[in-house]
Amino acid sequence: MASGLLGKKIGMTQIFDTEGNIVPVTVVETGPCVVLEVLAAPARKIKLGFEPIKETRLTKPESGFFKKIGVSPLRYIREFGLKDTQEYKIGQEIKADLFKAGDFVDVSAVSIGKGFQGGMKRWNWSGGPGTHGSMHHRRVGSIGSSADPSRTFRGRHMPGHMGSQKVTVQGLRVMLVDVENNLILLKGGVPGARKSLLNITLSKKRAFKSLEEKKATHIVKRNPMKQSKAKAKGKT
Repeated sequence: MASGLLGKKIGMTQIFDTEGNIVPVTVVETGPCVVLEVLAAPARKIKLGFEPIKETRLTKPESGFFKKIGVSPLRYIREFGLKDTQEYKIGQEIKADLFKAGDFVDVSAVSIGKGFQGGMKRWNWSGGPGTHGSMHHRRVGSIGSSADPSRTFRGRHMPGHMGSQKVTVQGLRVMLVDVENNLILLKGGVPGARKSLLNITLSKKRAFKSLEEKKATHIVKRNPMKQSKAKAKGKT
């Protein structure tokens, strides 16, 4: 079985769980992904393609690759881990049923770019005094020492470009799988803007857990012969 699929972020909404609680979810269009290549041991990887594209938008080497394997051109190509190389064949489609409700997945994408930002927005600085004639509100201030070492240390938090970086969110739970429309609903938010490419892989840290399974409640036993300090002082 492949360890993940490619998808596209559609947007956010909310659903209700079995107990009637509101759960914020992200709608993700997952697949169908086409198998382009299966790499045997020791690599054991599978190369998947996602989202059709016109042949005129490809370079000659890319166009030749798709013609050689007999698959229509696809926009995105990524590799995923694979357990059994005999399970898939070139040209086969993998749909959203790779996941099931209760699975935990890791989602990687390029975060939304925010351009050049100041230190207070980029690094959550507290800022300087806001009154009494202070001229230091949102400025950087001192960034280094005096004569020694006479330089700014590497890694100093400064204003600069914010966002547009690869971000991975781990342990998102699959709440619903719609195989007909190739959609999955993930609990919580995922990085990236709408219609951005998502790399969705099964979590290695958290195993499947049924949505109907309830959390174990811990009952605290209290000694009825003892009273709290507040009651002992006559407070209610």
